[in-house]
Amino acid sequence: MAALEEEFTLSSVVLSAGPEGLLGVEQSDKTDQFLVTDSGRTVILYKVSDQKPLGSWSVKQGQVITCPAVCNFQTREYIVVHDNKVLRIWNNEDVNLDKVFKATLSAEVYRILSVQGTEPLVLFKEGAVRGLEALLADPQQKIETVISDEEVIKWTKFFIVFRHPVLIFITEKHGNYFAYVQMFNSRILTKYTLLLGQDENSVIESFTASVDRKFISLMSLSSDGCIYETLIPIRPTDPEKNQTLVRSLLLKAVVSGNTRNGVALTALDQDHVAVLGSPQAASKAWAIRARLRLKKKKLFLGILFFWMLIYMLWYYGENLFMLHGKSLTVIPYKCEVSSLASALGKLKHGQDPGTHVMPRFVNWETPQGCGLGFQNSEQSRRILRRRKIEVSLQPEVPPSKQLLSTIMEDSEKHIEVEVRKFLALKQTPDFHTVIGDTVTGLLERCKAEPSFYPRNCLMQLIQTHVLSYSLCPDLMEIALIKKDVQLLQLCLQQFPDIPESVTCACLKIFLSIGDDSLQETDVSMESVFDYSNSVHDEKMEEQTEILQNGFNPEEDKCSNCDQELNKKPQDETKESTSCPVVPKRAALLNAILHSAYSETFLLPHLKDIPAQHITLFLKYLYFLYLKCSENATMTLPGIHPPTLNQIMDWICLLLDANFTVVVMMPEAKRLLINLYKLVKSQISVYSELNKIEVSFRELQKLNQEKNNRGLYSIEVLELF
Repeated sequence: MAALEEEFTLSSVVLSAGPEGLLGVEQSDKTDQFLVTDSGRTVILYKVSDQKPLGSWSVKQGQVITCPAVCNFQTREYIVVHDNKVLRIWNNEDVNLDKVFKATLSAEVYRILSVQGTEPLVLFKEGAVRGLEALLADPQQKIETVISDEEVIKWTKFFIVFRHPVLIFITEKHGNYFAYVQMFNSRILTKYTLLLGQDENSVIESFTASVDRKFISLMSLSSDGCIYETLIPIRPTDPEKNQTLVRSLLLKAVVSGNTRNGVALTALDQDHVAVLGSPQAASKAWAIRARLRLKKKKLFLGILFFWMLIYMLWYYGENLFMLHGKSLTVIPYKCEVSSLASALGKLKHGQDPGTHVMPRFVNWETPQGCGLGFQNSEQSRRILRRRKIEVSLQPEVPPSKQLLSTIMEDSEKHIEVEVRKFLALKQTPDFHTVIGDTVTGLLERCKAEPSFYPRNCLMQLIQTHVLSYSLCPDLMEIALIKKDVQLLQLCLQQFPDIPESVTCACLKIFLSIGDDSLQETDVSMESVFDYSNSVHDEKMEEQTEILQNGFNPEEDKCSNCDQELNKKPQDETKESTSCPVVPKRAALLNAILHSAYSETFLLPHLKDIPAQHITLFLKYLYFLYLKCSENATMTLPGIHPPTLNQIMDWICLLLDANFTVVVMMPEAKRLLINLYKLVKSQISVYSELNKIEVSFRELQKLNQEKNNRGLYSIEVLELF
């Protein structure tokens, strides 16, 4: 049976940062410490016994963590992936993730898997698996495709069997499920087709697995509320053949109601399973019960049912981590060995002479190494600086001689034709290497020959989505010298790792280049729409007085500001109703708004921009804010327009960096007054929203009290 202790809330703040709440909870190198990864930008190290965080790390704004952070138990370092391809490694002594070791991979990562005593594995979305050390030796190596087209990985688990790692991952394609089992000691990958059995229309909502010396017990929770079991042999009879496995019913109707709304399943050990669900008719926040079920006439299965709005479940050691809403709850538990004798109260606790009782959770199968090139702990315990040097000193793969000879000798038109032919061919294993060497060769020739500038070739190579700033930093440097705004815009859209100094250099050019030069330039206009058609000019003044993000300026108590605004000339009124920059410049500035940055490193570079350019940029941002305020959704039309948060963040950044300069400019006085009223309107709106939130909380409390009393009553709630 299972004994549950009192639960406590570990976190209710960090989860609000990401759009999907939480990516995962992973064990640290210490048994009482865990890594909590938000789906936005943050990784936090918690100590469960103290219920407090020990450290927090975040990626830059504009970057998104796409894979839960894990611990490399051999080196005691942490690993995380952001923007699908960028891998970061750090330790407890590091403060800023921008300064730690970084590797840009050639394929998108699905998950990093790590267990005690072995090297972490990297599972790519295409189904390929690499050891961490082999991957860091050549981050741009070709990653093969294992799964078929439209096949998506749904779940994965990492085991240690017979002292060797075993990886299993489940994929889904058009309602069909497949299991892949990778044995690394023999490098055997076996594929199984999972048959759903009688209920072919059911959808699998959650997976879990346990392992013994012969089989992997794969359990699945389906949309019909039942748990099914599939036994996968560790040693397949015919590894090269696609085999079929049939699942059998293990537990019937463990979850009732609409099981699609937040269910989770996990195996605590070989005898116990935890099932979480949210039935439609749940009268209490918590209702925990346990029951026994005979499994294969040998042992009983203790099952814990947690009825509440929970969407994710993890367990490590003797702690259950459950995500419900924006709270991460921890429940300590203990699972005793289940048997019929213990259930009847007739279990004899005596032991045979000579029997040695071993503690629970002892790992008898600690790996000593395997075929993926795992190293012992003495060899793999090295500091990050040494790893940086070793990776940088790796010998480069020989480039394609034919294409490189063309680059170094022929004309720009001929090079463009050859590059187009190469990109049209089927990708070869050295495709990423050839692209990198091609760009390097083109840039070296650009430096040697100032008149040589194959911009069309460079744009084609950037659009392959293979390059990044760290791979070719000279690319944007040459584009800045040439003032090629089209190429700079494309780099800002494609590269996720552009330094803040380069971003500010691009901003200077975008603000200083003349309108005549912009008219001759072909830039992407996806983020810009026709502002003139959205609102009539003669009605703009009335709308700006009414729609200030839901705030009426007539209630503003700043009399001096009102007097200044009433005195504004007619030409300045027309100036505020129209976009202060031409559409092409607006498209370039939108690329800056979408770029990733860190405030600490961006602010010093913003101080170097001339005051008149800062004022122009602030006017454009204020214009975008007014456009956002014209509709209830607070969004701009277009394919990829700037968001309200991006607009407000850049307004704050520009004012923080240049306020003392801008405030001394007479032409910026009216703009500062408008920005002041903008901030007051934002404060007023959020104040009203806070009142509404408090009111809803009071209503929820009253409803809970009403359900607990079980009596009829009339409740009156005064909102204001």
